Order: sequence, then structure tokens, then C-alpha cells
Amino acid sequence: MSILTKVSEAFALADIDITTKARVLLEALPYIQKFKGTIFVLKYGGSFMDDPNPELRLRVATDIVFLASVGIHVVVVHGGGKAISRAMEGAGVEPEFIQGLRVTTSETVEIVEKVLNDEVNRDICQMMADKSGSPFSLKGQDVLRCEPLLQRVDGKPVSLGRVGSIHEVDTAPIHQALQSGKTPILSPLALDAQGNLYNTNADEAAAKVAIALNARRLVYLCDVPGLMLDPKKESSLISTLPVNDVDVLKREGIIASGMLPKVDSGVEALNRGVHRVHLVAGKLPHSILLEIFTDKGVGTEIVHGQPG
Repeated sequence: MSILTKVSEAFALADIDITTKARVLLEALPYIQKFKGTIFVLKYGGSFMDDPNPELRLRVATDIVFLASVGIHVVVVHGGGKAISRAMEGAGVEPEFIQGLRVTTSETVEIVEKVLNDEVNRDICQMMADKSGSPFSLKGQDVLRCEPLLQRVDGKPVSLGRVGSIHEVDTAPIHQALQSGKTPILSPLALDAQGNLYNTNADEAAAKVAIALNARRLVYLCDVPGLMLDPKKESSLISTLPVNDVDVLKREGIIASGMLPKVDSGVEALNRGVHRVHLVAGKLPHSILLEIFTDKGVGTEIVHGQPG
């Protein structure tokens, strides 16, 4: 199957006229040529993961398979917060959060590990395999190293238990998978210096992996189209955001809540070599492809002034 055929199928262009189809294909082609052989890290997360309609996840799987099919080396780092909460509740454990971060004890980290590695990771791999992709399941604890994270509350450090801050990524297994034509699917689990298992923030994990791999792009799937000046108006979407403007938007409360860990991690990635960071809606059909392979895009790109 040719690249152009893959583009046509991925963009679901069967119902539009041939001239429009040709224009979209030609618009995508220079980006395909430019990004071939580079590494993209995709943070797979958002409410679409829990939607009862599997077509949403299959569409994302199609995008990932497409990227790999045209020569882009894709690494997927996934979350699974809602699935973890359901599993904890099923075990009679009330989920606890401090400033948005899950408290994870030495007992509940086993639940977290089972959900992320045996359920969520497996589901993503199966979806990709259904779309003729070549996923490679990779446990986070096999490549990520961390130290305990202390969250500050009212100026005082508070322990979150088995929640870690990543300080090292062993890239060898990831590169080995990529070189063999596989797409690594990585959970956000890590080990400390003593070999203890820790849960980590998947947004941070994706950024650390992107930095370690010297990735070209870091893409976050979100529940919203991107950063908006007015959260109630999609027309206020910020298409391109210079990294120097991030602090202003944080002070104004435009970047807040669930966007904070994504943007903060993304800024760190930009400052350490990643060319661009993208925030796109997970539920928008083929949002990844539309953001990466069209001139205008559909989400928010955070840029550092480097060529893309």
C-alpha cells in the first residue's frame, strides 16, 4: 500500500471530491518527508480512553499506525487514571488525591501496576494490532528510574507514598524496539534506587522520555482542543504559543488545572531540545494527523523559536 493511499485512508477522505483529496495529500507530503526518521513521543490520555465506543480508541490507533507507516518513530506513553480509580474502588479502597496527584501506598501500587501494564497497555497494543500496526508493550519500570516525590502543601512537604519523580530513562530498550520496526507502548511506572515500584505522572513521563530520546515532537492528547483564551469558546483556541508567553497565561489563569502538568512538562521538554509540543483533542477524529500534517493544525503548538 502506497504512502498516498495510507494518507487517504487515515484522513477518511472517501466522501470528498478528488480535487480536495489531492490538495490534502499534497499538503501532507512535505511534512511526511520532513519527519521521516525522526522520533515523536505521544502522551496517550484523556476521557476518550474510557469512552464505551471503541471507535474513538481505534481512530487514535489508526493515527499512530499511520505515523509509523510513513517512517516516523513513534513512542507512546500512556496514563490510566480513571481505570486505576475504578480498580481501587472495586478493591474497597477510596482514591485519595493531593493537589491533583494520586496518593499511592505500598499496597495500592500493586493495583496501579496491574491496571497500567495488564489492562491499559494491553488494550492500546490490541487496538494497534487490529489496525495492522506493530506495537511493543514496555513496562515503565523496565526503563524509568525515579526518586520519591514530595508535594508542597501550604509550604510544607507532604509525601504521596509510592509516587515518584523521574530522573533517568534507559533508552536502550526503546531504541531497540524502534530499530526493529516496533512502536513502544510505555506505562508510567518507575523504580527507585532500591528497586521499589512507583507510580508517576504520565505527562511528566512522556516529557522525560521525549527529552531522553531527543524527540522531534511531543504530542499530548487532551479532553479539550488545546489552550483557549476562553474555555467556553473553541473559537478562542491559541494555535501557536511562544514558550516565553506561558508564564503570562499561567498568571492569568488561562493555563490551569489539568493543563498545568502538560504545559509545565512540555516547557521543560522544549528547553531541553524537543522542537515543538502539541496539545490536541483526543476525541477529534484524526486530530494527531491534522495537527502534524496540515499547515494550520487543529490544536495548540508551543514553540521555542526553532524550526519545526
